[in-house]
Amino acid sequence: MSRLAIIKAVLGPVMRLMFRPRVEGAENIPGTGPVILAGNHLTFIDSMIMPICLDRPVYFIGKDEYVTGKGIKGRAMAWFFTSVGMIPVDRDGGRGGVAALMTGRRVLEEGKIFSIYPEGTRSPDGRLYRGRTGIARLTLMTGAPVVPFAMIGTDKIQPGGAGFPRPGKVTVRFGEAMEFSRYDGMDRDRYVLRAVTDSVMAEVMRLSGQEYVDMYATKAKAA
Repeated sequence: MSRLAIIKAVLGPVMRLMFRPRVEGAENIPGTGPVILAGNHLTFIDSMIMPICLDRPVYFIGKDEYVTGKGIKGRAMAWFFTSVGMIPVDRDGGRGGVAALMTGRRVLEEGKIFSIYPEGTRSPDGRLYRGRTGIARLTLMTGAPVVPFAMIGTDKIQPGGAGFPRPGKVTVRFGEAMEFSRYDGMDRDRYVLRAVTDSVMAEVMRLSGQEYVDMYATKAKAA
């Protein structure tokens, strides 16, 4: 039995009891082959709920500090996060974005599911912010379809992304798969990258019902 299967068997029932996740549109996710999941990011627990909602394993980028802690707590966190599909990457500095992009490409070329938050960080106020074009480069480089998704209600069970989550109801809503083969060979055209990213974010906005802000979330946080 895999570590993910153990977590689903042990923690899955507890998380379902606490968060009562309702999954809509899971049939839109192909049963095999590479898939990019692209959605909003409200709070820390988003990435913990997603793996228990799908049959296929989901891989995603996480801060390397989550797996470098010391002592029993540090080892337990490292075991948990790597078990649910987190791939640790040092996202600080100029090479962080490139490392994340190349990691996603490798996962997709192995025929797996890669989940990404195009906003690049958690929303500071519950609104949906401008997507970064890494999502567009991934789909154009690999040919993998993009399935947009929305996490709804996670910001209510874990406000601010900190502290132990409270019981509540969460919805995970998946939209129809999007493919961009018409842009083959154009993964370095910034206008194409922006158009693809904006079309994905428009679907995320439709699924989530969030207000859209045409500004990067990092700039909003800095302000």
